[in-house]
Amino acid sequence: MKSLMRKKSILLLVLVFIIASATWYLLKANGQPVAYSTAEVKRGDLVVTITATGTVEPEEVVDVGAQVAGQIVSFGKDKNGKTIDYGSTVEQGTVLAQIDDSLYAADALEAAAQLKLAEAGLLRSQADLEQMKAKLYQAQNDWDRAQKLGPSEALAASSYDAYRSAFETAKANMAVARAAIEQAQATVAQAQAVLQRTQRNLGYCTIRSPVNGVIIDRRVNIGQTVVASLNAPSLFLIAKDLKRMQVWVSVNEADIGNIQPGQPVSFTVDAFPDNVFHGEVGKVRLNATMTQNVVTYTVEIITDNSSGKLLPYLTANVNFELSRHPNVLLVPNAALRWNPNPDQIVHEFRTAEPGAGADNGNSIEVQPSAPHPARGALKNHRWAVVWVPEADQVRPVKVQVGLSDGTVTEIDGGGIQAGSQVVIAEKQPTDRDTATTNPFTPQLRRRSSSNR
Repeated sequence: MKSLMRKKSILLLVLVFIIASATWYLLKANGQPVAYSTAEVKRGDLVVTITATGTVEPEEVVDVGAQVAGQIVSFGKDKNGKTIDYGSTVEQGTVLAQIDDSLYAADALEAAAQLKLAEAGLLRSQADLEQMKAKLYQAQNDWDRAQKLGPSEALAASSYDAYRSAFETAKANMAVARAAIEQAQATVAQAQAVLQRTQRNLGYCTIRSPVNGVIIDRRVNIGQTVVASLNAPSLFLIAKDLKRMQVWVSVNEADIGNIQPGQPVSFTVDAFPDNVFHGEVGKVRLNATMTQNVVTYTVEIITDNSSGKLLPYLTANVNFELSRHPNVLLVPNAALRWNPNPDQIVHEFRTAEPGAGADNGNSIEVQPSAPHPARGALKNHRWAVVWVPEADQVRPVKVQVGLSDGTVTEIDGGGIQAGSQVVIAEKQPTDRDTATTNPFTPQLRRRSSSNR
């Protein structure tokens, strides 16, 4: 029984100690002076931008296909004598690949033979025409003599009719001979067309580069069979000029009204995060796309790639420059959002009526200060208050607020200069401060050391 009472007494003492220590700690913490987090007012260039993501694309790409079917038997050589491959630099007319042409060569030989046969038929038709002319001449003379004699004792009626029939037959044969010549000429033209088609198909077996450029994609291998039917199979993708590139950017419909041709643009790529590339808006495509009820427009950005760093199809993080104000005073946006408690404001700036004076809702009275004489009033400005630390309190300064990029805001007036400190938050007790004042935090014993 005594042991139980003793334990209860010890627990009661411990509880009282805890309550007393906690009360002491809270009272001590509340008695600490208020500290403020401040930021320095800086002078610099303010650039307002719209951010978007796009893809680096070659300015002009040519898709080289095959117009005939067959097996790839070899690749050509680039201007450096190396086999055509990814990244090869080619000139117009360079042989890229060779398709097996044995069947097409045979067709061309057959078409050439058919042409010779048609030409021979034309010559025969022309010879027949000359023969028909001679026969017509003889038949006409016989008929003329028969007409002079007429049916009589000197010329039997049957002979008279025979001469007349021979003359008419010769005339008809002349017409037949002329028609045969026209037919032979048509046969020759047809044979020539067939030969031209077969020779063209034979030529298609040699795939040549239609432009000067760089091969950015090779889509076939040696031994692979390509089949050309309704659509020509793609063999190579050639970029005409990698010194000039484009960035295709998807811009939301809410921002597209701020995008204009010629507008300056800067962007970065993940491959070179420390490099900032520059360009300008080329055109805004009007064929919008909708994805999950979000409408976007494709904007083409033209950029110089003389350095050769930009590779096709890199992802670009793009900033469209809407406005630029050089050499202006900049404060963090947090300085314009922070509001002190009434007892933290210097007494002379307090007012009896809440909400008098400042745009951000503090009970203060501040007279607006004139803007910087060299700058004048900011365009599209509004009034706001920033807070300047003064001992353990703060003093309001009314300034003109201009553009903002979402992180910092342009200000002017109020006597604020570069290097001035403005309050952005109230400091909270740190863990280190709590550790030194909290009686429940274990205290480490420090050993004294001496040089030996």
